[in-house]
Amino acid sequence: MKKGFSFIVLISFILLNSGCKKNPTEPVETLALSVEDVSCTEAWVEITNSNFQNPSSLTLFVDDKPNQNITLVSRDTILYIDSLLPNQSYKIKAAFASNNRQQTTNEVIAKTLDTTSHNFTWQTFTFGEGSSSLLYDVAIIDENNIWAVGEIHMKDSLGNPDPNDYNVAHWDGTNWEIKRIYFPTVCGQTSLTPYPAKAIFAFDDGQIWISSSGDKIAILKNGVQVNQFCLPWSFPINKMWGTSSSDLYAVGNSGNIAHYDGKSWQKIESGTATDINDIWGSTNSLTNENNIYCAVSNVFEPGDYKILSINKNDRVDSLKWNTGRRVHSVWTNNGFIIYAAGGGVFENKRGYWQEITDIPLYYTRKIRGNGLNDIYAVGDFGIFTHYNGKNWKVYDQLTMNGVYNSVAVNNNLVVATGYANNQAIIVVGRR
Repeated sequence: MKKGFSFIVLISFILLNSGCKKNPTEPVETLALSVEDVSCTEAWVEITNSNFQNPSSLTLFVDDKPNQNITLVSRDTILYIDSLLPNQSYKIKAAFASNNRQQTTNEVIAKTLDTTSHNFTWQTFTFGEGSSSLLYDVAIIDENNIWAVGEIHMKDSLGNPDPNDYNVAHWDGTNWEIKRIYFPTVCGQTSLTPYPAKAIFAFDDGQIWISSSGDKIAILKNGVQVNQFCLPWSFPINKMWGTSSSDLYAVGNSGNIAHYDGKSWQKIESGTATDINDIWGSTNSLTNENNIYCAVSNVFEPGDYKILSINKNDRVDSLKWNTGRRVHSVWTNNGFIIYAAGGGVFENKRGYWQEITDIPLYYTRKIRGNGLNDIYAVGDFGIFTHYNGKNWKVYDQLTMNGVYNSVAVNNNLVVATGYANNQAIIVVGRR
């Protein structure tokens, strides 16, 4: 009797366990969420499907409330969440069905940014005597160390035009001093000349690289010029950007892009013969890869209107730019959200460009920022505007019959450079 009972129990155990086994051919979906970026009112969340085979439907929850229904059509998808409040933490997760069972993803926390203040105190400085002076670019090392570059015409002690122009203005925390940075007069020769300077870029190691309006570069170390040289091929440099003095890009007229790796310069084929006005990049904190973009158009002549992207192998592609407007400057915080300026100011948050209509439609020549809650755009007729993460403010008191060519920002300090009334101009704002 006991043997018969034991046999029945054994058969039941086998049948029960056989019934619990899953068909090995059934796909098991594993969805995972990660926060890619946040602004003051938005969050971008990536959802990754490790065993994606067919379109999957899911419901996104924000603070346990249904936010949106989504159909996944690829392995990795960026989800956009808007209408959030500044400086708040939100719990985000997703529910989905897999193998006829309801499941949920991991829960992530997205903390939105706080807005920044629009309130600045402003100072304006002018430079130059006689001929037209102007400043093209500016770099902020800290509040006591600011460099602006261009061409500043002065008179000598007799009141005559000084034949040797100044090309740098330096702020030491107390005063502006105009200086001369020297470039090779002729490539391959030893003589030096203070040609007009066009672009500047400062590195964390104390090096500052300054380009002429041609193909020449001077290097400063802790404020002292230590070297100067010519590029191996000639083109007018418009802008420089890099992660270090051994990883620097220079862009300029006729579609030229040059990359310095610390040992030599390499020419990068851009696919355009139109001028490249600006370059900016950032390092993605998750992938540790650079996202580099270039603005292509000519202010006065026909040609391409496009934004180029440079990948880690220095291959160039272009983003879709179907605005029909010229693009003069580009800025990104981490490569995910992109801002562009030129014939209007545009933002790309969801894979397409949207014009910011809060700003007067003047030609904007530079856009830069501290983050997605602290962005500045400047340009023609003295347009100077700031985005605090929620709205744009135009500083009407800074408008003028002139042009701001460039703007730089460092924490609560913003500096714009340009020209007005035949003089070079620097505007300093402190928040």
